[in-house]
This record gives sequence, structure tokens and C-alpha cells, in this order.
Amino acid sequence: MNVKAERADGEGGYTLLELLVVIVILGLLIALVGPALLSQLGRAKASIAEQSIERIGSVLDLFKLDVGSYPTTDQGLQALIAKPAGVSGWHGPYLKQTTLPRDPWGHRFIYQAPSARPGLAYDLCSKGPKDVTAAPGAPGMICNR
Repeated sequence: MNVKAERADGEGGYTLLELLVVIVILGLLIALVGPALLSQLGRAKASIAEQSIERIGSVLDLFKLDVGSYPTTDQGLQALIAKPAGVSGWHGPYLKQTTLPRDPWGHRFIYQAPSARPGLAYDLCSKGPKDVTAAPGAPGMICNR
């Protein structure tokens, strides 16, 4: 015997069981796809940080061409926006924005000159997604090469 349940008002609809099945399927899809999407987002932010470091590095090179040296650690990246005291040859501002750029996670870039790492004139690093506060080049940081 084939018996169909009908609503009293005559309108069709989904049963609670059908809705639960759809919710379970959506939950499984999110559980499988979600981590992959978050991983891609993390890699994209790391790539943006690397590109930002390269661009700021190019601007630091322009500063060096004009002034004759890179900004000191005390002058910092602020020297790209406002003329440091006692510096001749400065033709800035070297950055369009009036505030210092931040990495994709909202942290300030770390600048140190001279570099603590051999073979580099300066260190320019992002603290990365974990807000690493160690010396430039520490694991988890994204730095110039």
C-alpha cells in the first residue's frame, strides 16, 4: 500500500528529516572545504606581505640613492615619510600615504639597519600571522632576502 502524507492545508513542503539531511551534507562540505580555503587565505596574506616588503625595499633603495645610506634603526621607516633631522639630500616623501604601511595582519613592519643577518644592509620583516616578536629572521617572520 502506498500512502502519502499530505498537509492539512494542501501545501507541499520539506519534512524535518529532509532539512536535517541537507544541513548534515552542508556541514560535511564545510568541514572538508573550509580548512583548504583558510590555508589558501593564509598563503595569500603571506604573499602580500612578501610583495609589500619588496616594494618598501625598493623605496628604501630610492632613499639611499638620495641620501647616501639607508635610514638608521632610530630613524626607521618614518624617514620615508618625513625628513629626518640632520639628513641632507632627502627628496621625499618616498611613500604616498602619510602613515606607515602595515602588514596584512595589521602589524607594523620591523625595520633595523644595519642588518643583524649577514649579507644584508637592513632587516625589513613582517611579524607574520602569529605576531612573532623575536629578532628579525626568526621562524614565523616574513623578511627581506
